[in-house]
Amino acid sequence: MKRISQTLSITPLFKGLSEPQLDEISTIAVGRQYKRGEFIFMEGDEADGFYIVADGKVKIYKTSLEGKEQILHIYGPGNPFGEVPVFSGSRFPANAQALVKSRILFLPRKAFVGLIAEHPSLSMNILGELSMRLREFTVHIENLSLKEVPSRLAAYLIVLAKEQEHSDRVTLTISKGQLASLLGTIPETLSRIFAKMSAQHLIQVNGSEILLLDVEAIADLAESGKMSES
Repeated sequence: MKRISQTLSITPLFKGLSEPQLDEISTIAVGRQYKRGEFIFMEGDEADGFYIVADGKVKIYKTSLEGKEQILHIYGPGNPFGEVPVFSGSRFPANAQALVKSRILFLPRKAFVGLIAEHPSLSMNILGELSMRLREFTVHIENLSLKEVPSRLAAYLIVLAKEQEHSDRVTLTISKGQLASLLGTIPETLSRIFAKMSAQHLIQVNGSEILLLDVEAIADLAESGKMSES
């Protein structure tokens, strides 16, 4: 149970809760193991609880009628997912699949709602987390619909650098194919943009590590969406 409490302590939903409160939530959490490529839930499944990544990596995605995959989110340790439909009483609107061997915590809806009644502070955490997810989703939709792929890539690199607490480099934790899907493009287009940004000395690609050679120019590209033709 201590291991579960440690995972809960780094989850935004439970930020600021006391150790006894985390231990109480741990009693309703169920640990589950998933192999690489295994589905955690599928679009349309009943949302009878939500999930938290303990170890591993999970992608949330939708598939078009033509079979094209659009990745919406990729979550690592400490990230909750599937919580929105749980609290709205609807079904899961997308698929969740383990990208690597993963350990996932499952929190049943009925038991968790009971805990909220006992600990109202949880409600504020949940509202904060759902508000943040709504903002992220709004930005994601805006990027996909209004910005060109170079701008989306530049914005992703800036955000990733902040998340990894670096100012001049990032490490890709997903494949370039998965990154292309996340950005709403295809691998060939993404490769061309990486090559062009490298030629313009904005970045230097060394395998999964990308050096940000001109952070200011990358930030401008993320904002303007315009890339020099040189």
